[in-house]
Amino acid sequence: MKHNLCVIRLVRFASASVIMLATGAVAEDLEPRSYANTPVGINFLLIGYSDLHGNVTANPSIPLEDARLNIKTVVFAFARSLDVWGRSGKFDIVVPEAKLTGSALLAGEPRERHVSGLIDPRFRFSVNLYGAPAMSLAEFPSYQQDVIIGASLAITAPLGQYDDSRLINLGNNRWSFKPELGVSKRVGPVTLELSGAGTFFTDNDELLGDHVLSQDPIYQIQGHLIYAFNYGVWGSLDATYFAGGSSSVDGVSNRDFQESTRYGCTLSLPLNRNHSIKLNASYGGHSRTGSEYDAVGMVWQYRFGAGL
Repeated sequence: MKHNLCVIRLVRFASASVIMLATGAVAEDLEPRSYANTPVGINFLLIGYSDLHGNVTANPSIPLEDARLNIKTVVFAFARSLDVWGRSGKFDIVVPEAKLTGSALLAGEPRERHVSGLIDPRFRFSVNLYGAPAMSLAEFPSYQQDVIIGASLAITAPLGQYDDSRLINLGNNRWSFKPELGVSKRVGPVTLELSGAGTFFTDNDELLGDHVLSQDPIYQIQGHLIYAFNYGVWGSLDATYFAGGSSSVDGVSNRDFQESTRYGCTLSLPLNRNHSIKLNASYGGHSRTGSEYDAVGMVWQYRFGAGL
């Protein structure tokens, strides 16, 4: 029984990295400019790639050593800017596909896992409640940002690769819901952003067959310092802190409270009126019972519609 619980905890830690990768590949983990005004009716197509190298930091009671993960992810996404009762908003769909390679020593025995497939897709709706009215492309040049207050809800659906007979999967076989509130303030070429969110999980009732994995919410704060250069180029310094996420299996606590900080940077380079490339990198700071990883990524974006 103790051995099974150790294995189950390893699943929890590895899947936590996959969850962060699935969203982080499109920069949700450290996502600058989440609450910015965009002309109504513009569509965005995105293709991204990220490479993650990390290790699992386990509870000291678990006989786990040298646990390493490498996850390569390709992300396909679509977004559209909306008019939400006179306020600017956006809806997006993110579909990640990944290849995971993992290895560890569990109680002195080597374990490996190689798997590829879909990660759980994410659907997100956001609306700027204050300071960013819905505007057409023709009206937009007259807009000057001051303070924007916005809110969003992201839903992750259990549609990714999942095999209930295997320890580590790309999908999590459960729903998650992430409400978020953010504020953005522009001063000249500098924009400051701060947001807070909580991610809430349903149970996975098919863990290694018929075991039930439950998890407490994870709460997150993130901040960004963004600088707008000439010709539409912008860069940002990013940071996030999250805590919570203690899990249990069949009602037995894993004592795996998570606490972590991450730091990163982002650079966006427009190629022309319709195309741009975004480069990002992040690394883990302090981590307690979770996953520490470094990640680099690139996203190509094509925007069209609304007269572009």
